[in-house]
Amino acid sequence: MILNCAGKQLDLTHPQVMGILNVTPDSFSDGGQFLAQDAALAQARQMVKDGAAIIDVGGESTRPGAAVVSIEEEISRVVPVIEAIQSEIDIPISIDTSKPDVMRSAIKAGASLINDVQALRVEGALQAAVELEAPICLMHAQGTPQTMQNDPHYDDVVAEVTDFLLERVASCEQAGIDRDKLILDPGFGFGKRAIHNLRLMKHLDKLVKEGLPILVGVSRKSIIGDMLRISVDERLSGSLSLASIAVWQGAKLIRTHDVRATVQAVNLCNHVMQVEDFD
Repeated sequence: MILNCAGKQLDLTHPQVMGILNVTPDSFSDGGQFLAQDAALAQARQMVKDGAAIIDVGGESTRPGAAVVSIEEEISRVVPVIEAIQSEIDIPISIDTSKPDVMRSAIKAGASLINDVQALRVEGALQAAVELEAPICLMHAQGTPQTMQNDPHYDDVVAEVTDFLLERVASCEQAGIDRDKLILDPGFGFGKRAIHNLRLMKHLDKLVKEGLPILVGVSRKSIIGDMLRISVDERLSGSLSLASIAVWQGAKLIRTHDVRATVQAVNLCNHVMQVEDFD
């Protein structure tokens, strides 16, 4: 599958890496590092050099318990950065937001994919996506960032996440959004305990079989800290392990803070998957 992102291609016929660029003061791993436009642009340049196929810009933290950011503040954070990246970097930019007004401003500034942790459920978001005609990543989350880790519960997390995402796909299609513009994200860490995340990863192939490209974001997340009892700054090896497991099961896009190492892991995993069994 090749996504047309406003004339820039995102080739998902093989696994690719999405670089995370948080222009926030409070993201769980890199909060405050790229608030300044010069620092954000330098990071974007480095991610492209390291092999990122797309850069995901976010102006509101979605970590558990994160504070809500106003529409105006979020726009003021992301738009100048998107404009600066767009002016000199020739790969797609995605906007990580759930707010319709932020989607519109970001796409106007040069973003060409919407990455929505609320799967277009915020009032007006679905209509904005229809109007903007950009590809969309729909993510599963139980609750909001402010409440999602209070008491997450599932009877069958794999089935429930799959059913939710397929319902959102149906809503998009009914609204007039083509299926071939959609990416699905099971939402690791969003309203899920460690056991839920592990089950989702173990059975990711079931979501892959639904036929749409799958994005996986596990970079430096708490599942790694919970299992290995390590801090955020020690989680690279765990992030790479989970990324490789996801690619092996068919994920097409890995969202990460650590682009260079993840590109190497993803590419090596893909080489093993593609090698012929016989000479």
